[in-house]
Order: sequence, then structure tokens, then C-alpha cells
Amino acid sequence: MRIGLIADTHIPEAGDRLPAAVFEAFRGVDLVMHAGDVYINSVIDELAALAPVLVAVGNGDEGSEYHRHRLQRDDRIRDAHLIEVEGLRVGLAHELPTPDETSEPVFRNAMEQHFGGPVDVLVQGHSHVEGCRRFGATLVVNPGSATLPHNLLDRPGTVAILEVLRGGGFCVEIIDLARFK
Repeated sequence: MRIGLIADTHIPEAGDRLPAAVFEAFRGVDLVMHAGDVYINSVIDELAALAPVLVAVGNGDEGSEYHRHRLQRDDRIRDAHLIEVEGLRVGLAHELPTPDETSEPVFRNAMEQHFGGPVDVLVQGHSHVEGCRRFGATLVVNPGSATLPHNLLDRPGTVAILEVLRGGGFCVEIIDLARFK
């Protein structure tokens, strides 16, 4: 199963719509997981033309004095999602504290609260910085931002592909959207 990972799209503040390169990078995916800060539901609808979409609510999706837009909740949108594919537990949230930011017990507690226990892969956003980092048995994947990489405008962003192999193995690829220009 190929899962497209995306986060922090900030549409329409970061642009009118998702870059075309996102759709090229996600061609042939079976599922899209968006790790929050979507802002408007039309982004989810665009991605749904590719595959089913799961969305974690981001801090900017709730609307506030700083964020003009408010994501309208539907069945695809939750605070966190947990899926199991080939025995692999994959969690999706906007931001969980990780051991590099806090303590191992706080990380374990966050996993328990959001997913009922540890996950094999945690997909999250918030930082706009792409990367993969292992914390104990959990691989934390941040696809970065497709529209505001490292919080900068006017440069191609990043997404990721999580490929779950038969038997529960997996691989992750961070994709620089500049390669599609």
C-alpha cells in the first residue's frame, strides 16, 4: 500500500491551491494522510480525487485571531487517526511532543492518549521541516510543507510516500517537489 503524506498546506494563505507537483508525486497512492493545518476543505476534496483522505486537525484549522479560516469537520477529519496496514500501526496527528523536545514518558503518554498505545509509524507536521527520526520503536515522519517549506515562500516544498510492504515492512521517501518542475 502506498500512502501519500502531506502537512501544513495553509491554503489559501500560502497560495490559491495545492501545487500541481503534489498530484504528480501522489500519482497511484492508495491513501492520503494530511497532518493538519489544511485551513479549507477544498484542499481535502482536491486530494480525494487521488485516493481516500484522512486529516488530523492542526492548530491553525480551528480558527483564531491569527488564522482567518476554520476547517469544517467531516468524517475524514479527526484530532488523530490510527490505521493498521499489514500489521503496521500508523498514527496521524498534527503535533505530538517527541523525546527530542520533552521526555520519553511524555512521548509514550501522548501515544497512549491519541492511539491507545505505541505506533510503528507516527506521521505529524507542524514544524514545516521534513524528516524521519526514530524514537524507540516508533519512526516519526514529518513530510514538511508542500507550500511553505521551512516557513519560506516561493520555493518548492516537500511531501512523502510511506510504502507498506507485505508482512508489515515499510519504507519512507521524502519527495522534494522541485523535481517535478
